[in-house]
Amino acid sequence: MSDDLALLDATAHADLVRRGDASPRELVDAAIGRIERLNPQLNAVITTRFEKARAEAASPTLPEGPFRGVPFLLKDLVCHSAGDPYHAGMKLLRDRRWTEAHDTHLAAKFRAAGFVFLGKTNTPELGPTPTTEPLAYGPTRNPWDTTRSPGGSSGGSAAAVAAGLVPIAHANDGGGSIRIPASECGLVGLKPSRGRTSSGPDVSDAWAGMTAEHVVARSVRDSAAVLDAVAGYVPGDPYVAPAPVRPFRQEVNAAPGALRIGLMVQTPANQYDVHPDCLAAVRSAAKLLASLGHRVDEAHPEALDDPEAGRGSLTIVTAWTARDLAFWSERTGHTIGPHDVEPMIWAIAEIGRKVSAVEYIDATQAMQRLARRMAGWWASGFDLLLTPTLVAPPPPLGHFDATPDDPLRGFSRGGAFVSFTIPWNVTGQPAISLPLHWNADGLPIGVQLVAAYGREDLLIRIASQLEEAAPWRDRRPPVHAA
Repeated sequence: MSDDLALLDATAHADLVRRGDASPRELVDAAIGRIERLNPQLNAVITTRFEKARAEAASPTLPEGPFRGVPFLLKDLVCHSAGDPYHAGMKLLRDRRWTEAHDTHLAAKFRAAGFVFLGKTNTPELGPTPTTEPLAYGPTRNPWDTTRSPGGSSGGSAAAVAAGLVPIAHANDGGGSIRIPASECGLVGLKPSRGRTSSGPDVSDAWAGMTAEHVVARSVRDSAAVLDAVAGYVPGDPYVAPAPVRPFRQEVNAAPGALRIGLMVQTPANQYDVHPDCLAAVRSAAKLLASLGHRVDEAHPEALDDPEAGRGSLTIVTAWTARDLAFWSERTGHTIGPHDVEPMIWAIAEIGRKVSAVEYIDATQAMQRLARRMAGWWASGFDLLLTPTLVAPPPPLGHFDATPDDPLRGFSRGGAFVSFTIPWNVTGQPAISLPLHWNADGLPIGVQLVAAYGREDLLIRIASQLEEAAPWRDRRPPVHAA
């Protein structure tokens, strides 16, 4: 039964429970068996709560949500669960066996949807890199090629879903951290609009609104249905995205109409080269979209090419990293020094400590000006923008490592890697990575579609149309539970 379950998405798991063909406890036991068998090869799951999960799955009080009894993993960053370990990729918190006393709003919504948490997935320390190789827990390996990165910062979640350990897992995105691992692991990765999901009660405006919470999934229908379950304003949230006209699940397989789509094949301001495999992926997607009746033209917002466009986000990330170390110093009662965190994190924080209040406000204003300029392109008549998700295929593990002489080496390399993803964190627009291409080495190469603010509905319609036209459901990596 376990091998068969590894092939099913979360919706299919929930259907088994709803029909009485499987119990929540059976689904949870099977997923635990898969984790125990394959996680040693991947290092995707870093802490477990198996006995709690078994008890919750068997309990008559398990919520009657749309995903009742479906096994699930939480990324060990931002979203935490009551009474469970929470380490944010930090050796300091790991060594102190840190736990959190309450659910975040998002964790509570996942529970209400019926998901059963099996444990936490690996993440880089504090999350600023596009790979998952923290010193605290070691690297997560990509199930398509275990010598390569699964992406980051949601790499642990993506590797677990791609290998069939669980059908779906939590992820979040501050510069591409849902879409990057989705691209590198062959999954669906939707970054929702700013304010679509809550990160409260502990965080309200992380990275000045650049971050978003959701999942990595095997199917478009899963991503849509989970968004229905977790989206919406929670009192105290600083902003909220426009309410959808109807449930997102109803957008799956709904006709998108004939859309006008811009195609972007070079990085903003043409700063970095794009690997031929990524160009092949996006051009193939453009041809597929044209064959489906959409108009595709090489065009993109001019504002993307402004050399000043990315500077505000860099100021925000460095300042927040400095704040994170101050926050954890206060919470743990231990003043964090350079030997308590990874060299890259300390170097980023050192930059952030020099950011003045005026510079921080200037950075947020620059980001908001950019968002307004970008929005004008969509208002001019374009429905979507099509880009590569990444500038290169999944890199070897160690590609983003710091060196003694250059602790910021990985951070700098990461800046090039997220050229196509981070602009939409700045603007708050929804964007989705879809697994539409595999290269000659058998590695997944994602393509990205971006919609106007609040238009996840349109992304889900076009994504489900592409999923039907070029299905990926039967593709499995070499390391897989089935």
